[in-house]
Amino acid sequence: MTDPTHLSAPATPKGSAGTWLEDYALVSDTHTGALVSREGSIDWLCLPRFDSPAMFAKLLGDDSHGHWTISVDGGEVTEHGYIRHSMVLRTLWTSPTGTAEVIDFMPTDKEVSQTGHGHPRHRHDLMRQVRCLEGHVDVDVALRLRFDYGDATPFFTYSHNGFVPVIRAVSGPDAVHVAGPALTMQPDGACHAGRLTLREGEQATWVLTWFLSYADAPATPDYSSALDDALEFWDEWAIRPQINGPYEHAVRRSLVVLRALTDSTTGGIVAAPTTSLPEEFGGERNWDYRYVWLRDSALSIETLVDVGFVDRAKEWRAWLLRAIAGDVNRLRIMYGLGGERHLPEFELAHLPGYENSIPVRIGNGAADQYQADVVGEVMIALDTLRDAGLDEDEHSWNLQRGMLAFQSERFHDKDHGIWEMRGAPRHFTHGRAMMWAAFDRGIHAVEEHGLEAGEAELARWRTHREQLRREIMTCGWNEDIRSFTQSYESTEVDASLLQLAQIGFLPYDHPRMLATVARIETELIDDHGFLHRYRTTGADGLSGNEYPFLLCSFWLVQQYAYSGRLDDARTEMDRLLSVRSDTGLLAEEYSTEHRRLAGNYPQAFSHLGLVRAAQAIEDAQRVR
Repeated sequence: MTDPTHLSAPATPKGSAGTWLEDYALVSDTHTGALVSREGSIDWLCLPRFDSPAMFAKLLGDDSHGHWTISVDGGEVTEHGYIRHSMVLRTLWTSPTGTAEVIDFMPTDKEVSQTGHGHPRHRHDLMRQVRCLEGHVDVDVALRLRFDYGDATPFFTYSHNGFVPVIRAVSGPDAVHVAGPALTMQPDGACHAGRLTLREGEQATWVLTWFLSYADAPATPDYSSALDDALEFWDEWAIRPQINGPYEHAVRRSLVVLRALTDSTTGGIVAAPTTSLPEEFGGERNWDYRYVWLRDSALSIETLVDVGFVDRAKEWRAWLLRAIAGDVNRLRIMYGLGGERHLPEFELAHLPGYENSIPVRIGNGAADQYQADVVGEVMIALDTLRDAGLDEDEHSWNLQRGMLAFQSERFHDKDHGIWEMRGAPRHFTHGRAMMWAAFDRGIHAVEEHGLEAGEAELARWRTHREQLRREIMTCGWNEDIRSFTQSYESTEVDASLLQLAQIGFLPYDHPRMLATVARIETELIDDHGFLHRYRTTGADGLSGNEYPFLLCSFWLVQQYAYSGRLDDARTEMDRLLSVRSDTGLLAEEYSTEHRRLAGNYPQAFSHLGLVRAAQAIEDAQRVR
């Protein structure tokens, strides 16, 4: 395995947006988020929710699809990062005539964000502040407002708030006010551009405010404490868990990212704030991740509970009850942020895609798949909540009994697996093991927590659990190749098999686990030490390939740590941390060929994997 710091330089030009994913930072108000490039361009922003149509879509196209750039003429970026543990971004520009800092952030509604109580917000703000620290600087501003993923041009009206110009843009249900200096009232091709000079000590502020076009424009609030309030909100979140050790900063940053991807009003957790960022540059493996996967959010909740954030987990449980409601027998693998069931997939032909990767997809057709592992993931998360002391209520326990009944009804069904294969359904070993975990946690709830279940019901759970154990050990294991296999129908190996130990199906040091790990190392780890999910042989129903999947490498860290290979765990962990952006963010995948992050960004899966891998190393060090 090669140290990633010795990889060759990137071999491909920058993407269609002119920016690599590593160059973007996320700012969030815990309802939506914007991607801000290192060079000061906001290239992605969906309002009012993560899954709303984007009003800046340059990320998947070009300048004409909407962006908002603030830069210093003749300057270069010398610092770029978050202030403390917050989601408040600070960029330092140095020019021949002076230096300036740019602060980008989204004000947070503290009461709603911390308590989860309140109505959906009918306004959202994005603030940008530039302050000259030394000498003087010329600040360039370019604002191109386009709605509906860059396909709709708004109509504009203009006014002043005192001496500050205000642009109002309206398109369909959406309206925004942008207030600030150097915004020309005569756009050039729908782009409002301008320049102003700031001298040492001077500051300029811009505020973009979204609201419903058919409602009255909201009153301008007092923004004087908005920055301090945002910093306080994020700091209070980040400092709560007791975290020590060499990975403390990375863990806290990952926990903040998970919070940023959690909607404060609904409790839903999006997999990522973006859509269609490719798993292979120029390929077709481009998916919309702005929804709430039961699996992803359950793993996020399990991770948050492990470090003490039980309050967020309670809100997610309430979201789960609302989303599934009375349709347990029609359980879906994902829902919208508010619990919406229908997420039809369609394509946007007017966008050329990141790195010319098409199609650009909105919605996700995988929502209609049956994936056998999902109930197990949810049951594990809810079991973790019980063990953490969160009382179960009648509604949530009845929901779990209903999910186990659903699992029983589909006990023999083949599925599409954790990776959402678009090929023929199969009996995936990981999925069958997660079914085992679902029944196991249901039994644990009755035997250890005193929850009620009928005698016949409990007996059925026990029968299914034992049947699945025998089946997996027989059909999921291939004695000829000495390994568990991806599915009962194949001899391929899959990184998801690493979860067999994580869910307690087998000990980490069980001979069959160690043998499977050895095969995973042989067949799925690339020359630079990064782990693929599985070999893309075409059985997944898609053309092309994909890059190593970061969550899987974090799973490998856990396996190493808990099976006595602590040095290997540290080496792999350091390798993974080395590919984070300079703001500490991770995408879904990493291309060792191009030395670049790939896939949707930032990715909840990757960040929760980081937290759990760090915990595993810390646990292993304590018992050594």
